[in-house]
Amino acid sequence: MASEMSRASVPSPGEPTITTAVPARLDRLPWSRWHWMIVIGLGTVWILDGLEVTIVGNVAGRIAEDGSGLDITSGQITGIAAALYVAGACSGALFFGWLTDRYGRKRLFMVTLLVYLSATALTALSFESWWFFLFRFLTGFGIGGEYAAVNSAIDELIPSHYRGRVDLIINGSYWLGAVGGSLLSVVMLDTDIFPKDLGWRLSFALGVVLGLVVLLVRRHVPESPRWQFIHGYGDDADRLVGSVEKEIEQEKGVRLPPPDREITIHQRKSIGFGLIAKTVFRSYPRRAVLGLSLFIGQAFLYNAITFGFGAILITFFDVPTGHTGYYFAVIAAGNFLGPLLLGKLFDTVGRRIMISSTYLLSGILLFGTAWLFDRGSLTATTMTACWCVVLFFASAGASSAYLTVSEIFPMETRAMAIAFFYALGTAAGGISGPLIFADLTESGVVGDTVLAFQIGAGLMCAAGLVAAFLAVNAERRSLEDIAEPLSTAGAASGAESPQKSAPTS
Repeated sequence: MASEMSRASVPSPGEPTITTAVPARLDRLPWSRWHWMIVIGLGTVWILDGLEVTIVGNVAGRIAEDGSGLDITSGQITGIAAALYVAGACSGALFFGWLTDRYGRKRLFMVTLLVYLSATALTALSFESWWFFLFRFLTGFGIGGEYAAVNSAIDELIPSHYRGRVDLIINGSYWLGAVGGSLLSVVMLDTDIFPKDLGWRLSFALGVVLGLVVLLVRRHVPESPRWQFIHGYGDDADRLVGSVEKEIEQEKGVRLPPPDREITIHQRKSIGFGLIAKTVFRSYPRRAVLGLSLFIGQAFLYNAITFGFGAILITFFDVPTGHTGYYFAVIAAGNFLGPLLLGKLFDTVGRRIMISSTYLLSGILLFGTAWLFDRGSLTATTMTACWCVVLFFASAGASSAYLTVSEIFPMETRAMAIAFFYALGTAAGGISGPLIFADLTESGVVGDTVLAFQIGAGLMCAAGLVAAFLAVNAERRSLEDIAEPLSTAGAASGAESPQKSAPTS
């Protein structure tokens, strides 16, 4: 593939220049207890997101009933409240993404989790509809910020040999929360166990308790050394990596090999938003097209299935309303198994092959599901089985979208790039999706639902074709090799490099 020319701003003469081996030192580390602490401290928040979103969808009917303690309709919960959650997530991603690149990963992934926990707790205490709406927005605001702060930190702390599978499994863990939310709602909505005005509140409170546990672990997750050495904290980065190396050598009982490379960079305290935007869209236009395609494709496929899954089961297969949660738990389990079982292949077989194939396979399989549904060949059980297979591949593909945008742009722009593409994909799925799919999946007309499936499948296949041509072979490569930092000594006249083989370590 022809390289894309990259023009970065020339650092001012007064900015100090340092040479560091920190990236190579991090990438050569073997997997250890320290890395598990990173995964648990940062990654488990997606479980809370899945739990939160699923609970709201499942308890909407109960909250709307008389005696729930809140004067609100089911339509307001799935409509206004859902839209506000999406708006909060989009704006939170952009706001906190900018702050994360400017002030560091650790400060922001602590702040965003606190925002999420506080808003969730206050949602449980809702006494008026406006209160519920406000704190649904703020809950989304915190979750959006989490995506930017956490994904950037994970990719910068995890060794390059494991980065793909770890990122996929962490992002896919959303569906573990969805399984828990589906089953939890069955218990919490049982009026033989909890009163109408208490069960749904306890559902939100449980999310707060789990989040507090994550917060306790997260206190020990360090700042990204990659962020530190670029922003003038090179000594802190060296000390941090040195302590981790010592800890891992004691754990493994071996001496680590010396790092195989160094990087020279101009340290700067901040990166302007204009430079970030110019870098992403002017210097890396092909990668920007790739990111947009991946996020929009997965957003529409997921909305084609999950937005109307309950209505489809109830309308076409006579599944009782109270039983749809069991079906969703099965679908959610299929979603988690995809990244779990396929994640390693993104590091071994490679990004381009795996991203394009998971997108294309899920799209083709959804076309097949639409055909079988149109023929009347499916039951509620076999429809759910088809959805599971489709989403097994789609979930791995969707998770790889987050991985892709977090590793193919320069480090100084990483959190903001994640935020932008996440916000765009979330807006496409949370705003355009319901507008397009609501009437189609709830009309009771087979042809309308078939069309919804075909729209989602078509966009997913289109994204897969884009990935086949534009995906970056980032497997087992240092982040600095995939996209040269803007602050490196040669960045002012550099170019987006062609595909390189992974360095040995």
